[in-house]
Amino acid sequence: MNLGNNLFQARKKAGLSQEDVAEKLGVSRQTISKWETDETVPDIYQSKKLAKLYHLSLDELIEFDVDLKEIEGVIKNTNEEKEAKIDWTNAWSKKYPVLATYQKEVDIEKYAFQMREMLDNLKNQYHYNNLDSMLVLKDILYHEWKDKKC
Repeated sequence: MNLGNNLFQARKKAGLSQEDVAEKLGVSRQTISKWETDETVPDIYQSKKLAKLYHLSLDELIEFDVDLKEIEGVIKNTNEEKEAKIDWTNAWSKKYPVLATYQKEVDIEKYAFQMREMLDNLKNQYHYNNLDSMLVLKDILYHEWKDKKC
């Protein structure tokens, strides 16, 4: 994405019109339009005002990704009650079909035993609770996979 598109997406996500933003920043609507079409760019002072207006950091505004912000919003607003109702394996298997079939092929008990040992080690060594141990192990696994993938 380019800066103009980021500004446009952030403004839309904030539910503001170009006129609204122009009024709050003390500039013309045409100035907002020029920023959003990459004809010109806001100075750092105006950029900081835009970030504050859109409830973003300056870095987030520059790298604004509407999909990522929506995902972060869903995660932030998901509580344990909602989460308990979600069958994550079923949900993710729509994108990754192996999640719907591996149970018939993989020696789950073998891997589960090894993972339980790793979870117990994290709990004992670092005094994490069950959830934190699982999240740490999951994050380590993800980063190992990501590093090997590239």
